[in-house]
Amino acid sequence: MPSPEFSNVTVVAKANVYFDGKVVSHTLRFADGSKKTLGLIYPGEYHFGTEAPERMDIIAGSCNVTLDGASEAREYGAGSSFDVPGKSGFTIRVADGIAEYVCSFG
Repeated sequence: MPSPEFSNVTVVAKANVYFDGKVVSHTLRFADGSKKTLGLIYPGEYHFGTEAPERMDIIAGSCNVTLDGASEAREYGAGSSFDVPGKSGFTIRVADGIAEYVCSFG
């Protein structure tokens, strides 16, 4: 689970808005060149493609995730995480409430 706070970062004020505002995130850039996004996912089902590998840490709420090529969804709640390979994707479903996440790229 990532730290609940990040220090010495540059924050991009313009939000990344997907699926008519049902998924919203902000980008954090670190001095070492790494990047993370902090976001909210509202109820619904959404598919995302990946260029680089991603690690999704769920920090609040819960969701079901099906990685591209997998036959079954897995449930993830606060304190859990999943990895998505680069050049791949995943479908994420939030049944109710809001899932909050930190996505690390690498």
